[in-house]
Amino acid sequence: MAKAPNRYGALIEKIFLDRYSEGETELEFARTDIEAAAETLNIKLPKNLGDVLYSFRFRVALPETIVETQPAGMEWVIELAGKAVYRFRLVKFNRVLPREDLVRIDIPDATPELIRAYALDDEQALLAIVRYNRLLDTFLGLTTYSLQNHLRTTVKGIGQIEIDELYVGLDKRGCHYVIPVQAKGGKDQIGIVQISQDIRFVEDKFPGMRCRAIAAQFMNDQIIALFELTLQDDEIKVVEERHYRLVPAKELDQGKIRDYRD
Repeated sequence: MAKAPNRYGALIEKIFLDRYSEGETELEFARTDIEAAAETLNIKLPKNLGDVLYSFRFRVALPETIVETQPAGMEWVIELAGKAVYRFRLVKFNRVLPREDLVRIDIPDATPELIRAYALDDEQALLAIVRYNRLLDTFLGLTTYSLQNHLRTTVKGIGQIEIDELYVGLDKRGCHYVIPVQAKGGKDQIGIVQISQDIRFVEDKFPGMRCRAIAAQFMNDQIIALFELTLQDDEIKVVEERHYRLVPAKELDQGKIRDYRD
């Protein structure tokens, strides 16, 4: 027998099935529909309504009854569609996962021990490691500065979004860049929703400036994967990917350092 859906699953399933008919590719709903679904199903309403949607947008798979309606090669995503308004939308199945065959680049670890001791979660630790080790400078070949972290803002036509950290950058010719960073720890995966939101944010708030959208993810053995991403034909495309391993300076392999020159 199929596993019974949990509270979040039952709510999102109810909202979807009430609106879905074969052939539909977009289904809009409002945050208040969560309350209505909870009342209909006699389910205790979660204290944080936003967490219901956040879970299915970025953390866990949608219920099987929703997945079964997906055409081959397509998947349902939940997008922001305005203030407290959301949209199920069919997009091409698109996830970015770190390659297992990519060389690992050793970097001297400049992370303060105090920061490692008090980082509260994987995402916070990852953002701090990227910042203190200036990994974006190394990865992009730019001089970058952290402008704001956990930036909550609104984007026209989307609504409220959150960017894990926002950088600005400068190249050797004096050109300026806006660099939104999404951090992924644990089992979180890089999907089209956040990347498209980040790019739309830059287009909306910094018109005319170049956006270089970045995702950072912890791998096994504390390897950090950095991706530069873009959108092409409604799909995430990897512009570049590098894997960095932070090690004490005394443990750097001089042979590997010589190899990096090639």
